Amino acid sequence: MSSRSDSEPDSEPDRAANTAAVDAPNEKVADLVTQPAVPNGMLERISMDPTQGANFATEPRRELTQAVRHLIDAILTRDDVTDEVLRDAAIATEDLAAQIAGSPHEAKARGRRVPSERTHGDYLTRSPIVGQVNPVAPPLEWEVRSGRIFGRGIYHAAYEGPPGYVHGGWIALTFDEILGMANVASGNPGMTGTLKIRYRRPTPLHKEVTFEGWTEKVEGRRITALGTMSVDGVVTAEAEGLFVIIDPAKAWEYFGKARGEAAPAGVEEL
Repeated sequence: MSSRSDSEPDSEPDRAANTAAVDAPNEKVADLVTQPAVPNGMLERISMDPTQGANFATEPRRELTQAVRHLIDAILTRDDVTDEVLRDAAIATEDLAAQIAGSPHEAKARGRRVPSERTHGDYLTRSPIVGQVNPVAPPLEWEVRSGRIFGRGIYHAAYEGPPGYVHGGWIALTFDEILGMANVASGNPGMTGTLKIRYRRPTPLHKEVTFEGWTEKVEGRRITALGTMSVDGVVTAEAEGLFVIIDPAKAWEYFGKARGEAAPAGVEEL
């Protein structure tokens, strides 16, 4: 657990060695929104439209997701429930899970079809941080304004680290997601190279948390993004991330090849 109080000194986490070459001098982020330094076609594959994936994130699926969150919270917080009730709930939950999953053959077939239809926007509906249909997600609400990500949300019992406070790992995961989204919003998508979190003070559970993420600078293939997390106007954590723009060959290897996409022009298919 990495949340700590103000009385503890700020630490400088070791930075992972990242040798991505600096291909160009600093550029204004505003310029890069209209002239993104990303591989040709990459931005077309990535969407920040929160409505994308709506065919999957239907109202019944969102309702089910919220019900599962309530179940998780009850499991963690109710110590006055009898074993009989818990066993009955476990059986009922297993039955429902089997009903939704269908047969192993059906599940496998769906698993082959769905990934090829996913985009970044579709991913966001399933995200472990902002996913409307991911029971693991708090979820946090977000919006894009002037190329920055702004959002808010509440962490409940499932995210507890120190008693009464959010686990530092969840804070780090939140920043990784938010900074990555900010880079996409500014026209500079990249993959996380290093992520430094400074925990200013413990972030409480059950209180609204606000956050902001933005692209600070772009140097060739290297993107620096910053973010803050606050409660009642007081910053509880800050983040600095180094993201790396990947070339078309790597982009296809990571995200296209596994889904059966043909290699883009100029990329040799091994």
